[in-house]
Amino acid sequence: MEFKENEPIYLQIAAHVCDQILLGKWAAEDKIPSVRDLAVSFQVNPNTVMRTYEQLQNQEVIYNKRGIGFFVTPDAVQKVKAQRKERFLQQDLPAFFRNIFLLEIDLDDIQQRYEAFKTQNYESEIEQKP
Repeated sequence: MEFKENEPIYLQIAAHVCDQILLGKWAAEDKIPSVRDLAVSFQVNPNTVMRTYEQLQNQEVIYNKRGIGFFVTPDAVQKVKAQRKERFLQQDLPAFFRNIFLLEIDLDDIQQRYEAFKTQNYESEIEQKP
């Protein structure tokens, strides 16, 4: 994983963990990689991953079974979606709207590109959804 300079690493790892949950790769009640294993896979200090896991516990996305490991909470998908949706609507969407207005981009063009993006990047996930 390539880390961005403008965002703390632990938050980028948290976003990765949440992505795995949203994509269904880590389901409710699944055990997630240990702190040590995730630290090795990302080549970061275990304290960084522990900080990530503490934040996700505070957000009730994961929980710790003492001595066993960390697990995905039953309602993790809903929690992650709610948090991301709020952030998107408050922070990202206004900037997006400003750009499409200033650049005079047609909403039909946005829709076509969005559909192409889903097909190119998430085709297998789209096919699995009922």
